[in-house]
Amino acid sequence: MTTRRAFLGGLLAASAAPGLSWADAGSPAFLAAALGPDGGYRLYGIAAGGDLIFWQPLPGRGHAAAAHPDRPEAVAFARRPGTFALVIDCVSGETSATLESPAGRHFYGHGAFSLDGTRLYTSENNTETLEGVIGIWETRGYRRIGEFASGGIGPHEIKRRPGSDILVVANGGIATHPESGRAKLNLPTMRANLSHLSAEGAVLDRVELPEAMRLNSIRHIDVRADGLVAAAMQWQGDELAAPPLLALARAGEGLRLVQAPEPIHRRQRGYVGSTAFSGDGAQVGITSPRGDLMLVFDAETEAYESFSRLRDVSGIAPDARGLMVTTGTGQVGLAGVDGAMTHHMGLQFDNHLVPVHAPV
Repeated sequence: MTTRRAFLGGLLAASAAPGLSWADAGSPAFLAAALGPDGGYRLYGIAAGGDLIFWQPLPGRGHAAAAHPDRPEAVAFARRPGTFALVIDCVSGETSATLESPAGRHFYGHGAFSLDGTRLYTSENNTETLEGVIGIWETRGYRRIGEFASGGIGPHEIKRRPGSDILVVANGGIATHPESGRAKLNLPTMRANLSHLSAEGAVLDRVELPEAMRLNSIRHIDVRADGLVAAAMQWQGDELAAPPLLALARAGEGLRLVQAPEPIHRRQRGYVGSTAFSGDGAQVGITSPRGDLMLVFDAETEAYESFSRLRDVSGIAPDARGLMVTTGTGQVGLAGVDGAMTHHMGLQFDNHLVPVHAPV
């Protein structure tokens, strides 16, 4: 892999031309934030086989990204409670816009484009009320044009239901404030939910966990092409309780809890880093960086299938061949397939692996 300037310097002037596609950016299959060997934070474009295609410097630690459905353009988000999001032209390597959260708001590290790519939705915190907000940005020039309530507290990952502009939001339930860093301010009353919202903010469906599991924070989600949602959780209670950390849900049908056999389940230490359906939708995987595990379940029967041991594994994304993962030790590849991991020495991938060509 070369730096962006060396690799694509000749395309700099052409990047503003109409009609460019992700092929003009080297056809990355995935995006991931990482800490580079020199101590700098970057957003990487990753090929289907695990090779690094390009990288772009970030001003601080990144968390996740959103890939534009048509243009070779990515939005890289700061880790909570960050206030920056960079719009990156993945052909030229230029930062074409910088999104700054308005006064009294901060980003939660995730965003999603509308079906036609004309809007970007960002998960945010209202630091005055500590309630969740979804910011709305016009993507020609990236101008903020509005916001609406997320349907809960602590909205984290946000996804669009394929084939529509319905937004699925993981409201983690945990109130935070930048002045308190990452401190959890409302554990005695926290309550997470999974909300389906219209593009205008109307609540179409909202489900909560049972009272006994109210300290399970719904943090990360994936949405299958038919609308089935995988919701991954992080337990804020007594570690001995060890509740399920994965739920499957359809709008209007509630949450179905899924769990591996007890000895394997407990190795996750109450923490799931990310979740994704396999490329064919038949499986759903979750990662546990604290437990060095990636678990796989049948998405229809909800039966536990297998686990893979991978040190500090967190990023996971659908792949035509199964499930692609990244680790904090610089590995990227197909989980559970011998010899399929590529190791990038000195690289520390952050929490998420984002598919460039997710179901539309």
